[in-house]
Amino acid sequence: MGRSRYEEIAESLRQAIRSGVHPPGSRLPSESDLAAEWGASRGTVRQAVALLASEGLIGSRQGARRVVLRQERRQSFEQLNSFAQWARAMGCEVAGRILTRTTRPATDEEAARLDVGPGSEVLYVLRLRHLDGEPVMVERTVYADWVAPVVRALPEDCVSIMDSIAERADIVAHHGEHLIDAVAAGSEDARLLRVRRASPLLRQRHLTYTAAGRAIEWTEDRYRAGSVVFNVMNSAAAAPLERRAGPGVAG
Repeated sequence: MGRSRYEEIAESLRQAIRSGVHPPGSRLPSESDLAAEWGASRGTVRQAVALLASEGLIGSRQGARRVVLRQERRQSFEQLNSFAQWARAMGCEVAGRILTRTTRPATDEEAARLDVGPGSEVLYVLRLRHLDGEPVMVERTVYADWVAPVVRALPEDCVSIMDSIAERADIVAHHGEHLIDAVAAGSEDARLLRVRRASPLLRQRHLTYTAAGRAIEWTEDRYRAGSVVFNVMNSAAAAPLERRAGPGVAG
């Protein structure tokens, strides 16, 4: 399937930003100028610009020409993308390696998250992810038994498990829930990410579902500090962000 018009415009602007045509601090051409340049409607251009804003490449301020930001590795939750899809969109070289694959009984939390019976068999996968040759994230994922056979058959250097199971078995992630907090690096994390033990790590836990609401995976990702920034956009008109106290914190 070919790209939509707004995706073509977004990719052209993305490349112009990365090549220095639009350096950090500069302003993009106005929506009307971009519409004239591309022979597109302002609505289409607005979609392209919104996509770049969700990636953190340009400022998200409304009613003014967008300012090009410093090119941080920002991951937005506006769209459900795999780590590999996000990294490629940012122009990064992405790699991953499956370190272990273990079949074992689900813990109580895993069983509850995946909506399976206590002690049900699940596949636990430990994986190390790289961006531009550097280790940036340790990924620990538990897959439900109906997904496990497909994951077991993947090569160790599979770049994107989610993309692969979609292609091989039509198991497609449709929506997800994300929990974000900070943790200290344990011995295994420190060794894999090449940081000191107890170094701060950004943790993202997420549960991914099919369109029918069937749980696919429960994942805990631990990012090396400074390797990625999560980008959340909200407004008074949308559902408010929910904040929850961590374990042991009184209300």
